[in-house]
Amino acid sequence: MGFPVFTNSTFLFILSLYNAVYISCGVAMDDVIRGMGSAFLGSRLKRLGERMQAGAARAITAAGLEVQPAHMPLLVALDGRALTIGQLVQVVGVSQPGITRGVGQLGEMGLVRAETGRDQRHRTISLTDNGAAAIARAKLFVFPQVTEAIDRLLAGRADELLAIIADVEHALAATPLDQLAAQAQPNVLSIRDYSDDLAREFHDINAEWISDMFRMEETDRKTLENPRASIIEAGGAVLFVEARELGIIGTCALQKTSATGFELTKMGVRKTARGLKAGEFLLNAVIDKAHALGADPLYLLTNSRCAAAIHLYEKLGFRHDAAIMANYGARYARCDVAMRYVGAETGVAA
Repeated sequence: MGFPVFTNSTFLFILSLYNAVYISCGVAMDDVIRGMGSAFLGSRLKRLGERMQAGAARAITAAGLEVQPAHMPLLVALDGRALTIGQLVQVVGVSQPGITRGVGQLGEMGLVRAETGRDQRHRTISLTDNGAAAIARAKLFVFPQVTEAIDRLLAGRADELLAIIADVEHALAATPLDQLAAQAQPNVLSIRDYSDDLAREFHDINAEWISDMFRMEETDRKTLENPRASIIEAGGAVLFVEARELGIIGTCALQKTSATGFELTKMGVRKTARGLKAGEFLLNAVIDKAHALGADPLYLLTNSRCAAAIHLYEKLGFRHDAAIMANYGARYARCDVAMRYVGAETGVAA
């Protein structure tokens, strides 16, 4: 069975049900778990379940029972029959350690007993007389009241919510969430063209790495403080990489330096976003943009201290070039590496 395909209206419906329970339970509207939406659905359901079980526990106590809500499924499963631990795992759907712990607690309360079969291998669990009396009391004074409370809480839509939960349970049994997550390939990164409202991002991202590794030079300031005049209006381009939920995390420019020549310059990724392969994603987009502009040569100037960046440049088709160094290298005092793009087909393997 595959993962169920829920329509938008179905999702809105289930969220409205959760919201009704959430608000009725008195939970604040502006919190981290709720704000993260479906990404934190498991945490939200766990929190909701804990609040509902807390209320159920008080109802159980009011009925004169000492058990906890987590014990109730075990008592129901053992009502009128004896089961092994393995069978309890199957019918309750809880892990073996959880079942064993719960059975031990019920045993200490005198509500269940364990008996070993004739072959000495299988041990069955059954209710004691006190356990049978406890489940009978729960049927009379707990289950009906809690069921009625849930129906009121959900305005009579409990059956619909339970049906949706059953669909999710069946789907997860077929394909665990981690496997579904591995199959998903959302468009996490995207490319944005230059606009004046992004000028500050261009400045700050580059100022961060330049100041960390070197010192800001006059040519840096001229470019960073007015990218429209120094790059865009001169025939160049500035691209940005944006990450979903994180915003702009990287940038790179193509600065026109001759009739057809372009320098790939001012490429940086925020420290907080490194490791996301944003640099490679961005660099590929910049190379494509350079092709569209007819760049010849397409080159870059850097420093040997930028080893990781140089490896990436080599991977995507840039080569060390003495002529580029001789013609353009004097632009930056820190420049001791000059590279020219010759095509990815001749690049070194990663």
